[in-house]
Amino acid sequence: MPDEDRTLSPYTGYTRAHWEAAADSLLAAVAPYATENGALYHLPGEHTSWSGRLSDGLEGYARTLLLAAFRRDEKALERYADGLAAGTAGVWPRVEDRGQPLVEAASIALALRLTRPLLWDRLDDGVRQRAAAWLGDALTAEPWACNWELFPVTVGGFLAEIGHEPEASAAAIDRGLERIEEWYVGDGWYSDGPGRAFDYYNGWAMHLYPVLHAWLADDTRLLDLYGGRLSRHLRDYARLFGGDGAPMRQGRSLTYRFATTAPLWLGALTGRTPLSPGETRRLASGALRHFLDRGAVDERGLLSLGWHGPDETVLQGYSGPASPYWASKGFVGLLLPPDHEVWTAREEPGPTDRADAVTPVGPPNWLLQSTTSDGLVRLHNHGSEDVRYDPYYTRLAYSTATAPSVSYDNSVIVGDDPSRTDIEPLGAGDGWVASRHTAGGGARVVSLVVARGAVEVRAHLVAGAAAGTPVRVTGWPEADGLRSELLPVHGLSDSTGVMATGATLFVALARLTGEPDPLPLTEAVSVRVEGEYDVRVSWPSGPSTCFGFRASDGRPSASSWSVKPR
Repeated sequence: MPDEDRTLSPYTGYTRAHWEAAADSLLAAVAPYATENGALYHLPGEHTSWSGRLSDGLEGYARTLLLAAFRRDEKALERYADGLAAGTAGVWPRVEDRGQPLVEAASIALALRLTRPLLWDRLDDGVRQRAAAWLGDALTAEPWACNWELFPVTVGGFLAEIGHEPEASAAAIDRGLERIEEWYVGDGWYSDGPGRAFDYYNGWAMHLYPVLHAWLADDTRLLDLYGGRLSRHLRDYARLFGGDGAPMRQGRSLTYRFATTAPLWLGALTGRTPLSPGETRRLASGALRHFLDRGAVDERGLLSLGWHGPDETVLQGYSGPASPYWASKGFVGLLLPPDHEVWTAREEPGPTDRADAVTPVGPPNWLLQSTTSDGLVRLHNHGSEDVRYDPYYTRLAYSTATAPSVSYDNSVIVGDDPSRTDIEPLGAGDGWVASRHTAGGGARVVSLVVARGAVEVRAHLVAGAAAGTPVRVTGWPEADGLRSELLPVHGLSDSTGVMATGATLFVALARLTGEPDPLPLTEAVSVRVEGEYDVRVSWPSGPSTCFGFRASDGRPSASSWSVKPR
């Protein structure tokens, strides 16, 4: 890597030259793993996806091609041109309904669209015809009901541009964009399909594809619509990065790592961002450096399947050896010319650098809690759920420094069942967030967290469980260099309590901090239970607020309880 530049980049030391060097290194490292005809990239590793080795090889081609496209690397693009010719001559699997090749077709189409004068326009007519025909299957292939709806849109955008099946291309674009409207929930947030699946797919898929399509098509109406949503999203999104550059460790596909930077760059590329150029680069370069400094790239120069180094706990069944190369999306910033202000401006502090903050995020019903002293960001999850990918969706809290543990951290365990399903948001406000969910044995739990600085007050009202049922409340997992604390306040002995009749309230204090000698929790906040179901929270220098747990029908039934400040 080039020498650091702490004048231009006082927070990360990284400049455009570092991004270029990282891209070049990643492209050079994968080259030896291409098949002789260049159509497949079989990266080493024993972990094969559920789509099989052939599909995994196509994934390796498509995702690294996308990196070459963002880099505008003409020499690399020549290799990928050879692979395109061979792949569309019968090597690649066909694009079919809900098949992984549909995903990779979108990366190939986007790369071809971005580099048309350098790659597509130089191909023989026969290769172009075969490639268009192979991509054309994506126009009618049925996607899964999630961000996959945008893959036919992306393919359609390229095929429409080159005049291939214009009616079918236009129909695929309209159909996909119409379908994602069902999942737009306001303030720049989408659910990734039906339900309440909120995570990074908002940025690297739900925003990336429609905004890039509108920008490449020079469609002002669409760019105003999708770019406006992106700009609003970035106000929240920028708060998901820790002071050390780490993205929030929540959701699926975390092995894509610095793909998390894609929406930051996209806002700068399209001029739809609330972030200054210096803040954009500080956040993006911070994330890239975070992973490069912590072993994400192995001794061969390859991205491993994991988070820092190899880590199977962050993988899904669709993860294959080349899956991490969707990190290529993070290099969309290289589409900006070297003299763009996002590259020439001095780095500026990000939200976590500037001041402690507790920020409610309405659509996903999250509370983001950040502290400058240790650079930690904590996400209190009271509205995101996807039980297919537990534990990265269903825990009560996540952070930029901890991973969900097998012992069910940040949970309310009723009986011996740690499940958390049917999450219902109950609102978020100044320093608090609340939700209701189903726990073990069908019990309903109303959960409230009130936060300030690094301190959390956690209150859980459990209803619908038999008297005598044990209830266990867990806090943050252990992490190197951090202090994890959980202190019982009401209804708990250590971390365990027992159900009384009807509904029972359990209250604890929690903290995750990197401060070496923090103020004791009992001095940092005062908590008092008033009556049976009112929790009064008082800060030493600040407000005192009473939160009331109430059953809407006047009875302590399992489904009607809620909580709000009084």
